[in-house]
Amino acid sequence: MSLSRSRTTRISSLLLSATAVSAGLITAVPAFAVTGPEAAAGQLASVVKLNIGDEANSRACTGILVDQTWIATAASCFAATPGTPVPAGKPALKSTATLSDGKAVEVVDLAPRTDRDLVLARLATPAAGIAGIKRATAAPAAGAELTAAGFGRTKSDWVPGKLHTGTFTLDTTDAATYSITGKGADALCKGDTGGPLLNASGELIGINSRSWQGGCLGAPATETRTGAITARIDDLTDWVQGVRALTSGWKAETLVQADSTLYQGIRLNDGSWTGFTDVQSKAGNIGGVRTAAVAGIDRDTHVVALGGDGRLHHTIRKADGTWGVFGDVNAAASSLSGITQVSTVSIGTDLHVVAIAGGKVFHTVRNAAGNWTPFGDLAGAVGPIGAVTSVATASAGGQLQLVAVSGGKAFHTVRATTGHWTGWGDVAGVAGTTGSISSVAMAGAGGDAHIVVATENGTRQYHSVRYGNGTWAPFGDLRDYLGAVTAKSVAAGTVDGELQVAVTTTDNRIVHTIRHTDRTWGPTAPVTARSVTGTLGSISLAGTL
Repeated sequence: MSLSRSRTTRISSLLLSATAVSAGLITAVPAFAVTGPEAAAGQLASVVKLNIGDEANSRACTGILVDQTWIATAASCFAATPGTPVPAGKPALKSTATLSDGKAVEVVDLAPRTDRDLVLARLATPAAGIAGIKRATAAPAAGAELTAAGFGRTKSDWVPGKLHTGTFTLDTTDAATYSITGKGADALCKGDTGGPLLNASGELIGINSRSWQGGCLGAPATETRTGAITARIDDLTDWVQGVRALTSGWKAETLVQADSTLYQGIRLNDGSWTGFTDVQSKAGNIGGVRTAAVAGIDRDTHVVALGGDGRLHHTIRKADGTWGVFGDVNAAASSLSGITQVSTVSIGTDLHVVAIAGGKVFHTVRNAAGNWTPFGDLAGAVGPIGAVTSVATASAGGQLQLVAVSGGKAFHTVRATTGHWTGWGDVAGVAGTTGSISSVAMAGAGGDAHIVVATENGTRQYHSVRYGNGTWAPFGDLRDYLGAVTAKSVAAGTVDGELQVAVTTTDNRIVHTIRHTDRTWGPTAPVTARSVTGTLGSISLAGTL
């Protein structure tokens, strides 16, 4: 059975369908509409019409926006030769999506699945003003009533110009597909390939792939079956989010340590999160991870982790999602012993790394060429402040700003662009007292440096700003924004000019909030850290493009 057809090969397409009907269900070849009624004006605005191939030999399919950049549709629509696999990357055939506002946008990239007839197709420019469809995260029950939509043939129209919908019943579910049957005379026709299947809540559960086409214009009069096969998408949240994360644009790269495992996840600009990945499974085993820090340089994510061997290791996650192998920072920047914490920040294309070792603070720089400077002891440049227990860094106005905690008190210093350090300043003296500090995080925004601290064994959290002119805002209590949480670790990062804050809590949760550029705070939301197991520890956050 097939849902797609070539406009210039109607007879051969019908012959293929007729032959297939006599033999049984066949694999889809790109097609044209659901035989039900036209969709109401404005209904299902995220559904798009796809045209693939040149004018002389083009095919048509349906798809649906999962966000403003990516379309979910059937991979078979893009096969250069029907029935052949679809490689990732630029489509083999010129492909255009016509949006619900009438705008035609070229499809420039494909991310196909290999286990089902499904692909995510990237638009050359985002579909401004059109929201993506909400995706379901669970399969409906057998017998559930579902809705399909498409621009394919109807009972009477060969090439309809309007979106049609139909009602279907779920028959069976397996690991990759749904089997459905049209209610009454509803059926999927040629051109409906790639169209959405929605649950009762209007959420996307699948992408239509193949059909018997009973009652469709051009189908044999003897064919009355309205059954169809749909590729599941409800079980592919992590895959969809992972593909979406490859799109250029601001996002929050997040590291969280649980027991001895380090996980990496991404908060996208719509507030949703990817799944979390075991970093050692990508970058190599370093004997477990005790703590780690993240920094963004352009579209790349730099990770520095304290391994189970007591040494610092560095790796890069590239913008395409690939990882480099962990390298030994201690071997490149001189050995340190007794390391307990690390903080990282980017300034231009340089990665600045600050580590606590033996209660002292050390600093090194990795340049764009991958070369490291030797670790330098800040006590020699800034002066001693006693045993340091926590440290945080930020880039503000092109300068490295650093806060170190000793004896429960925070001290601040600045490394100028010339490489010279200022003396330590007592933060309490300029921003107010907060109680004994157990965790600190920093993030720069323009010339300002934001500081977030957890105090009183994590039971209270506060925020301050060191402005570009050197003055400080008084510490503000974050209880009204974070709620009554007990923080194990706090993280801060600037993403598209806004401060994002994440906290791991003693009851093993991750919570997240944003301070907007107008100085208001958004609601605090729990982070569903899929795949993360174990007892949460340190957390780190940074923005990337």
